[in-house]
Amino acid sequence: MTVRGSGGVRSSGGVRRVRTALLAVPLLAVALAGCGIRPTEVPTEFGPAPSRLSCTASGPGLATQSSGGILVQVFMLCSSQLVRVDRIVRVTDGNTEMDRVQAAQALLDQLAAEPTDAERQAGYTTDVQDGMTVGEPRPEDPDGALRLSTEPAALTSYALAQLICTFSASAAASDGGAVILGGPGTDPVRRYECTPEVLSRPGTQSPPSTEIGRP
Repeated sequence: MTVRGSGGVRSSGGVRRVRTALLAVPLLAVALAGCGIRPTEVPTEFGPAPSRLSCTASGPGLATQSSGGILVQVFMLCSSQLVRVDRIVRVTDGNTEMDRVQAAQALLDQLAAEPTDAERQAGYTTDVQDGMTVGEPRPEDPDGALRLSTEPAALTSYALAQLICTFSASAAASDGGAVILGGPGTDPVRRYECTPEVLSRPGTQSPPSTEIGRP
């Protein structure tokens, strides 16, 4: 038998080969499923697509820029994760010693600052808004507590994760690396922790916290 079309005459064997090739697609999907491999559909629901951002800022080393300043580390956002970034806190009086509140404010200012050109090109961003301050604890607060000018619960998940993970690796942390934080009101402070889950998924994983009641 022959099939006549616009391209001329094709043999019935050619038709059978085309049908066989078309049938192979669903058969391949069944074979993959039988081997425990699930055929991938687009779009998938297994998280964001791989990022092309480098998340590595290039430029002169901060060690050569630290004269007259203090080298600190803050957590910025890149590819929906938290990434540690070196920054320089400038000091004008030559005093490099800071107490807990001063250290927390210096770190907060760095988190709220616009990323440098090199950081922006690498994909770094921040969700911490400018103008927030850190104050002394209230008399009824436990040792090591800090009070923000904004309620921690009012911060975005990203901003709170940046704040807690940055503070937890600094002099602003209490014993054990936890961060005891409260807002401007009279509500009790809470004890926050930075976990690997928060570092990798700050948008969906909030820092674990426990309320610390008044003594």
